[in-house]
Amino acid sequence: MISFGTWVAFAFVSLGMVCSPGPNMIYLISRSITQGRMAGFISLCGVMLGFVVYIVATMFGLSALFLAVPLVYEAIKWLGALYLLWLAWNAVKPGAAPLLKPRKLSIESPRKLFFMGFMTNLLNPKIAVLYVSLLPQFENPAKGSLLLQGAALGLTQITVSFIVNLLIVLAASRVAAWFGERPVWLRVQRWLMASVLTGLAARLAFERRP
Repeated sequence: MISFGTWVAFAFVSLGMVCSPGPNMIYLISRSITQGRMAGFISLCGVMLGFVVYIVATMFGLSALFLAVPLVYEAIKWLGALYLLWLAWNAVKPGAAPLLKPRKLSIESPRKLFFMGFMTNLLNPKIAVLYVSLLPQFENPAKGSLLLQGAALGLTQITVSFIVNLLIVLAASRVAAWFGERPVWLRVQRWLMASVLTGLAARLAFERRP
């Protein structure tokens, strides 16, 4: 099983990713402000299902594919590293668009709220990078089953994301105002996240296939 130190490190990476404003945060804040907390919570449940899909795909499909076709692993590894660097650059590049700006959304049914939350997360490139490029870096074949390690890490990420996003849903208007009134904090957050992404990209690029 994964060590406590590895688990804590991954939890902090997950926290940094979920606290970095992106499609999920923008959608949940916008939906909660437009339609209320219950709509935000239903949307959040859809977002969580998107995480489950990524966990299952990473644990089974991607692991088997890497073992069967090493070239696919190398290709995804380098593409993942390049994408992480691209995310880092977009976080700090001059003239970058505001990260957090609530949008006006139409009133939707609970079923559609759930589906939209699910699709927002499923098509979120930041989450794809987390599971395809980052999660395997915290797995160690010497520590036991990679499936169990992947499940433990995935559940950790889901738990962290659910808690943070639930707090965002409950205090959506305050969160939006807080970010809007503190541009300096946003700049610091941008550079911190860019530094983490750059370091992970370097680690991924020079990592050997297990």
